[in-house]
This record gives sequence, C-alpha cells and structure tokens, in this order.
Amino acid sequence: MDPVTAGILVAIGLIVLMAIGTPIAFALGAISLIALVADRGMAELTYFGETFFDRIAEFGFVAIPMFIMMGAAVASSPTGRDLYRSLDLWLGKLPGGLAISNIGACSIFAALSGSSPATCAAIGKMGIPEMRKRGYPDGVAAGCIAAGGTLGILIPPSVTMIIYGISTETSIGRLFIAGVVPGFMLAGLFMVWTLIACKLAGGYGTPMVTATESIKRSVRENVDANLKALVRVLPFLAVVIGILFALYGGVATPSEAAGVGAFLCLALAIIIYRMWQVKPIKLIMRDSLRESVMIMLIIAAAEVFAYALSSLFITQTVAGAIADLEVNRWVLMGVINVFLLVAGFFLPPVAVIVMTAPILLPIILSANFDPYWFAVILTINLEIGLITPPVGLNLFIINSIAPDISLRNVLMGSLPYALCMVLGILLLCLFPGLALWLPDLLMG
Repeated sequence: MDPVTAGILVAIGLIVLMAIGTPIAFALGAISLIALVADRGMAELTYFGETFFDRIAEFGFVAIPMFIMMGAAVASSPTGRDLYRSLDLWLGKLPGGLAISNIGACSIFAALSGSSPATCAAIGKMGIPEMRKRGYPDGVAAGCIAAGGTLGILIPPSVTMIIYGISTETSIGRLFIAGVVPGFMLAGLFMVWTLIACKLAGGYGTPMVTATESIKRSVRENVDANLKALVRVLPFLAVVIGILFALYGGVATPSEAAGVGAFLCLALAIIIYRMWQVKPIKLIMRDSLRESVMIMLIIAAAEVFAYALSSLFITQTVAGAIADLEVNRWVLMGVINVFLLVAGFFLPPVAVIVMTAPILLPIILSANFDPYWFAVILTINLEIGLITPPVGLNLFIINSIAPDISLRNVLMGSLPYALCMVLGILLLCLFPGLALWLPDLLMG
C-alpha cells in the first residue's frame, strides 16, 4: 500500500475511534497497533510495547507530574479567590473593570498553575456569577474567562512547553521565557476587546453607594481584607519567579526546579491557608496523579503513533510534500498554521505537540524560522482550539460552571477572543522579537 493511501486510512480510522468517544490515548494506540500489525505482522507487537514504554522512561518527563502537582496545590487552595478579590479592588471601578480584572487574574493564575482547565475553573467559579450579578452580558462573562484560561499553556511554567522541549530537544528554560511577552500581550489584547465590548454594551461597574460613615468603614475593611489577600498570593508568585530564575540562570534542570516548586507550593498552601486536614492533601495528590497519568498515556501513545506513521513512510511523505512546495516561506508558515488550527479543533494540545512537533521542526528550520518563536506560534494555535468546537475544552468547563448559560452564548462570547489570538499570531509574524527578545536578553 502506498503511503498516501495508508495515511488516509489511518486518519479515517483515528477520526472514527474518537468520534465514538474513545479516549485519545487509546484511539492513538489502537490505530497504531492495527496499522503496524496489518503492515508487518504480529512481530510488531514486541516493538509496540518497547516504543510505548521507552519514550516515557526519559528523566525529563519527571517535570510534568511535578509541575502538575504545583498547579494542583495552587488550584485546590483559595489562591484564586484571593487573587480575584485583589485585582477587583484595583480594576473593578473601570467600565468593564470586573471583566478586565478576571482576565488579569487568569493571567497570573495561569503562571501559578500552568493549566488552562484549572485557570478556567478556579477564576470562573467566582468571576462568572459576580459579573452576571453586576449586569454583564452572559457572552462577555463567559468569553473573557474561557479566553483567559487558555493563557495557562503559554505563560510559564507551561506543561505543553515542557512537552515541546522534550519532543524537539530544545531548551525548556528558553521556551518558558519565550512565552512571557506573548502571553501578556495576548492578555492585553483580551483586555482591550473586553473594554470595547463593555463600552458597546453600555459600560458596567460596581454600583455607586451613598457615602455614609458605616459604608466608609465597610469599604475600608474591604480594602484591608483585599490587601491581606494579595499578601497571601505573593509567596506563590515568588515561587514562579524563582523557578524561572533557576531555569534561565542554569541553577537547576527543569525536573529539579519542578520538584522544588511543587514542594514549596504544597507547603505554602498548607501553611498560609491552614490546609492541615488529610482530605485536601489527598485531593491534590489525586488530581495530580489523574492528570499526570492522562498526559503520560497520551505521550506514550502518540510516540507509538509517530513510530507507526514513520514505519509506513507516511511522515516522510507528508514532510517531503510540504518541503517541496515551491512557495514563499511565509506561505508555508500559513499552511502550517492552518494545519495546526484544524488539529487543535479535534485534539488536545499535548497530543498535537507530540504528534506534529518532531515532523514540523525540520521543515521550520529549513525555512529559516526560529524553533522557539515557532513554539509560541504553535501554542497560540492550540489555545484557539481550547475555545472553539467541537472539542473546545474551556467551553465545556464554562458550561459546567454556569449551566444556565447556553453553549451557544459561551461560544459567541469566546469567538472575538479567538480573533484576538489570530491578531497575536500576525503580530508575532511581523515582530518575531516579541517572542525572542527576552530569551536573547536573559540567555544570550
């Protein structure tokens, strides 16, 4: 069978398995096993097992469960609540200020947790009911949280950046730093659109109250409480800054930095929020184990899938066809962006990165694009997939938080933010220094 026909059959089989609800890891593993056995016989079962376990046996993957535990410790504590209250104190009086403060809280919480679903859930549980109570449209309330949650896979420390670094053998510390400026640039674009949307809708803010002495006293007490909440958040931010310093300063490897960060965040959650009971600690460990196993299974299955594609010469054929395109390199980048965007519609970020990054990297390098710049472009494309159907994870998280908001309203409120991400990609193409300036400044 020629590689093109084999590739079409594999793609159809994978789509069918996912369409009937098969988990991503099992779908990838099953279709890989069927393709290998059909092409080479039962002897391939031995290589299937070896490939499955060899890839995830790398020491670098230790960083993934450690960063996940770090994020779980933050997400399971009231850190998101304290962060939300503090930002609302400073930004809540602007037109649309509460929505803007939600995006700001998502940006900072993304840096603390490194997880888009955790960011979306932690900030959304408080932010969406409060915005609706103050008269914000459902679309704005849902959209700003769904979009803000996507920043978790771009602003460091990011699990997807770790997976990209291991898959392409690039510096994880440099990848982390490359995501800082684009991450906060996207947050700024989200805030600008939120301000415009709220202005068009008439402006929303905290209702004015009469300035009686009792109200003045309650306002002072509220300010004091919010400032104390901010003080409780600062140690967690210090841990993130310390991790970045350790990585770009060459003090520690990603696995070492992740281990120390996980321990410190867990200790801070216990000490600051007095989480002494066994139940919250057990919850953190359970969530960490569940998400780590899911990601590692996807990585292992995607590695087997990549091995199957390579054995059937599908990878080489596709890469050769793209490389042989006699087009301008920016047209080539446009084709790659469309491909990543479509892949992000159907697959989670981890699966897309493990499956495509090793294939696309040689093509990117041959076209004289920077691999760290491309990592940011790839990640933003996958962010768009988190808020677009049919598998937009953040859309379903928002729908579970506020089930009385229809999925259509959530989607319509999120689409302008997806366009902000497209604008972010265009800005990065016009000004690559947005992603490369800070890594070059700090790491040379």
